[in-house]
Amino acid sequence: MTKLKITGPAVDTLMRSAVPNKTTYYFDDDLAGFGLYRTTTGTGTYFAEFRPVAGGSKKRLKLGRVGTLKPSAAREAARKAIANAALGRDLASERSDERASITVAELLELYIRRTREKRKERTANGYASLAQTNIVPQIGNMKAVTVTRIDVQRMHSKVGGAKYAANRSVVLLKAAYSWAAKQGYLAAVENPASGIDMNREKSREHFLNADEMRAIGEAMHEAETVGLPVNAGDAKHSPKGQMIVMSPHVTAAIRLLMLTGCRLREILDLRWKEVDLNQGVLRLADSKTGKKVVFLPSAAIDILTNIPRIGAFVIAGDSAGTKKEKPRADLKRPWQAILKRAGVKEARLHDLRRSFAAVGAGQGHGLPAIGALLGHANASTTKRYAHIADEASRRAVDAIGGEIAKAIGGK
Repeated sequence: MTKLKITGPAVDTLMRSAVPNKTTYYFDDDLAGFGLYRTTTGTGTYFAEFRPVAGGSKKRLKLGRVGTLKPSAAREAARKAIANAALGRDLASERSDERASITVAELLELYIRRTREKRKERTANGYASLAQTNIVPQIGNMKAVTVTRIDVQRMHSKVGGAKYAANRSVVLLKAAYSWAAKQGYLAAVENPASGIDMNREKSREHFLNADEMRAIGEAMHEAETVGLPVNAGDAKHSPKGQMIVMSPHVTAAIRLLMLTGCRLREILDLRWKEVDLNQGVLRLADSKTGKKVVFLPSAAIDILTNIPRIGAFVIAGDSAGTKKEKPRADLKRPWQAILKRAGVKEARLHDLRRSFAAVGAGQGHGLPAIGALLGHANASTTKRYAHIADEASRRAVDAIGGEIAKAIGGK
């Protein structure tokens, strides 16, 4: 047992030292029962240790993480816990009982609140929508510890025809339970959202072929020059039959998605200050995977050079140039108009990103290079294009082998 005076400087020195090869406990040399432990990952946690008045083994109450709780605050919390134990109150049991009483709705609220701190606001909003629409109405009032797999399966089936939303709701609930167990809000029991019979999902991936890309390109040219009929464009209140010319910012956005493999929000949220035409790159301050550099082909540089500059965002929205300027919300209406004119079915905007990767794999570029261009945080995400890369390799080996066979007289 190691003792030290748990103060700010002492804790700072300890946390800067080498990570221990096993969980190590340190006890304060002033307040008996107060201490902290450090794990093999380097994480430090304050605790209070005491023996209940009624007897039995010692209990240890976690007080908070080093870095989020000041040593002085941890010391005061430990003093309170130890004093209450001397009076017959067990704060560890009371906290456990309180946490065990939370409902599913409260559990989801805690998890989504944590998500807002760690991930994108749009992700947290999506989780909140799934929770309020599909989970809370069915099992939100149940105590989280009483929920069974049957309850989750019933909730999943009641979502009805929205099979993707039903599956995503179960995935969200499973993640929330796993997180709650790690944080101590629930006992480490079997996750009730595990082993659920999920709806079968049809793959929605669509790789555009050369003919489809050509048709989309022609439709965009028509849309930004002659125009497309109302009810197919991004005009909501124009007389039926009227031709509407699309904004050059709309067609520029779609072309940039096709030419760079960027995500939709990376283009719609793109600011002019993130564009470096001299170096031919976009320096994204906050993409899905954090800071990111996007290399631009010459065709994309031409688009960015010629697009009208209105306001802070490259793709100007309705509020461009105003004090309350916001990025364009989406491209759904104009994209559907272009697809209709091009005669291309079942293609989503995200398929442009996949098509970019597929073209790269088809040309024989390695998966690591494609993953770097797309900004994949995990190499496994890029592996979906492995079969296309394999086809490119087969074509290459046939061509190489053919030349060698000619040279050596083979057939």
